[in-house]
Amino acid sequence: MARPLPSQGDEETVGSKGVIKRSEFIKIITRALYSLGYDKSGALLEEESRIPLHTSVVSLLMQQVRDGKWNESVATLHTIGGLDETTVKSASFLMLEQKFLELLRIDEVTDALDTLRNEIVPLCVNLSQVHELTACIVSPSWSAILGLSSHDTDVARSRSKILEKLQKLLPAAVMIPEKRLEHLVEQALDVQRDACVFHNILDGDLSLYSDHHCGRRQIPSQTLQVLQAHTDEVWFLEFSHNGKYLASSSKDQSAIIWEVKEDGHVSLKHVLTGHQKPVLMVSWGPGDHQLLTCGLEEVIRRWDVATGECLHIYEKNGVSLVSCGWFPDGRGIFSGMTDKSICLWDLDGRELECWKGQHTLRISDMAVTDDGKRIISICRETAILLLDREAKFERLIEEEEVITSFSLSKDNKLLLVNLTNQEIHLWSIEGDLKVVAKYKGHKRARFVIRSCFGGFEQAFVASGSEDSQVYIWLRGSGELLLALPGHSGAVNCVSWNPTNLHMLASASDDCTIRIWGLDQLNLRDRISQSNDTTHYSNGRT
Repeated sequence: MARPLPSQGDEETVGSKGVIKRSEFIKIITRALYSLGYDKSGALLEEESRIPLHTSVVSLLMQQVRDGKWNESVATLHTIGGLDETTVKSASFLMLEQKFLELLRIDEVTDALDTLRNEIVPLCVNLSQVHELTACIVSPSWSAILGLSSHDTDVARSRSKILEKLQKLLPAAVMIPEKRLEHLVEQALDVQRDACVFHNILDGDLSLYSDHHCGRRQIPSQTLQVLQAHTDEVWFLEFSHNGKYLASSSKDQSAIIWEVKEDGHVSLKHVLTGHQKPVLMVSWGPGDHQLLTCGLEEVIRRWDVATGECLHIYEKNGVSLVSCGWFPDGRGIFSGMTDKSICLWDLDGRELECWKGQHTLRISDMAVTDDGKRIISICRETAILLLDREAKFERLIEEEEVITSFSLSKDNKLLLVNLTNQEIHLWSIEGDLKVVAKYKGHKRARFVIRSCFGGFEQAFVASGSEDSQVYIWLRGSGELLLALPGHSGAVNCVSWNPTNLHMLASASDDCTIRIWGLDQLNLRDRISQSNDTTHYSNGRT
């Protein structure tokens, strides 16, 4: 049987799928216009569409609340159809409570008491609040008891708050919620973002003008710069927390602080010298004002980022240091030692704590969670120790293959573990320890290769490789997305800029650092050179 055409009075729909009721759609637009302050436009839409935002009864109720006509507003509330008893009582309580407080404000204590006894108490709801209202009668500090601040004494403002509360309490069909249109649009954007497999832009860059889809073009895949200031293999690099700096360390016994300009250009800021052995790693202080560098079985140096001055040297008689890091409050540093212990110092070099035993290897990554409670280190060739400092409790991540490095996620919930069998395992370290993803494709045979999290909400995993390429996977699925050529030696370490989602850096045995960005056509002609330390590339070499 054919579906009859709707008559003039029937419910109409808008949209191609016929699921959006025209009246609801117009009401939500009208509500949005009023919320944005376009009162004339809202009123005009109501008039032209002949679809009022609220029924006459609800409009009357709202006006009575604004005018403080509390008895009339309660009576009007009872004439609104479709409300259950609980909703009616709760809404009545809101309005009568406001009536009670306004009477107290003008010292009409007798009338306030009468309202409490004969109107509020018989509702038999919100009994704890009723007790507080009762205390207002006998206590001179009634406003403090209710937590009322001075700005709440403005009558018009407090009545507006009552309308807001009523809006949340009454069914949406009776009083359309504030910012309903904005909420629906945000939901649509959330759905599009969650469905975007390669999503890698900030929320502020999402547009309403078209459906969102990032594609692979939002993943850094083009060499924008080649940094050539190191004279030997570059072993480690890391962006600062604010993304404004990059620090690198090298077999040439130096570390370098690079500055990331607002336009994305990376330039040399300081060359840090003083180590007598290759510099194994660097670690940024919590505020990015200071930097640690750790020599290979040597000492740790603390540097001022602004001046490049060495502020302190950390060493311990009879043992050498093999790793370094900061405690989250920036008041102390920690290190793994060649005697397999872990030590914590204050900034002046005084030893605060030391955990003896097989807590770290001679070449070892270390990390501390943001709350400072857990220290994470490679304690055996195939195991990672999670040491709870407060509970004195230890847990182990155990692998079948030798572990070469690891990386802790920003939220401290995940650990990337690099193995000698050319796999990277993603471990969940909250609750039960378990592998939640595996990444394959890169090459590792002889060297320590490091990986990192990156991109929007750290949705990607990047890694170096001995085949001179940088590999990028989807974190959730483990799908290999890209293998980026360009280096001429093993890629030892990668770091993804935490604030510029489209910037990735890689360090290589070819003595260079590559800065990767988006593949843009206008980059093909950008070839220049500056002081023999920085070289632009078209990304194909």
